[in-house]
Amino acid sequence: MPGQDRLGLDALAAEADDLARLRVPAVLLFGLPASKDERGSGAWARDGIVQDAIWRLKDANPELLVIGDVCLCEYTSHGHCGIVRPAGSVDNDASLPLLAETSVSLAEAGCDIIAPSDMMDGRVGAIRAALDGAGFHEPILSYAAKFASAFYGPFREAADSAPAFGDRRGYQMDPANGRMALDEVLTDVGEGAEMVMVKPALPYLDVIRQVRDAVDLPVAAYNVSGEYSMLMAAVQNGWLGRGPRDRRDADKHSAGRSRYRHHLSCETVGTATISPRTEAFPSVCHLPG
Repeated sequence: MPGQDRLGLDALAAEADDLARLRVPAVLLFGLPASKDERGSGAWARDGIVQDAIWRLKDANPELLVIGDVCLCEYTSHGHCGIVRPAGSVDNDASLPLLAETSVSLAEAGCDIIAPSDMMDGRVGAIRAALDGAGFHEPILSYAAKFASAFYGPFREAADSAPAFGDRRGYQMDPANGRMALDEVLTDVGEGAEMVMVKPALPYLDVIRQVRDAVDLPVAAYNVSGEYSMLMAAVQNGWLGRGPRDRRDADKHSAGRSRYRHHLSCETVGTATISPRTEAFPSVCHLPG
């Protein structure tokens, strides 16, 4: 992903200062642990990479809103988003307690918003119950309509989280089934999600519109790594112009297509590179162990 870097923990204080200067109000954190195992135990470790990063960011910039991604794929040795059975399928129900424990550990570290992206059935309810039981009332931003997509490829390379076998179609959504997206969104809202997300963004503008009409909650659209990389490839090859202004215009138009047409919050990779006037867009940080 051109212009994007993994950030070490020692770089976070300076990054927090830069984000404040650029008036970026929020970050969404993804961690790269030093080691992985079959259960993804680094996801809920109290001294885990993201938990440590939250503390450092908050210490450097107390006003920064920190969103914690909740998934096991970056932490499992097999690259799947949940516990894997011996036969190779993902065990949905066995994964829920681990996702809930991860969410509580992020809240304990100071995370402001919990954002489950794993797509296990029932995970919003399990996370809400665990947070409430531990005395935390942080809102849940659910990746409610997350479609299986090749557009996640650059992120998986950056996070070293591609599945070692099979794929994620068993728990991520069928790209051709828009009606299922609404079912998933309404299910997550019923389980306690305070915000919902459609991911990827640009291929699913019709779904975003339907979700916006169906729920009276904040709706997020995630402009993912493949969308960003595709746009940057066009800029670098001169198909959209070659100058910095051409890149900024392309970024803004891409994000704005989702945001302004549908009155959304918009998450986008590479936010801080767009413009000093991107107040509504969170930045995405990858944190290597």
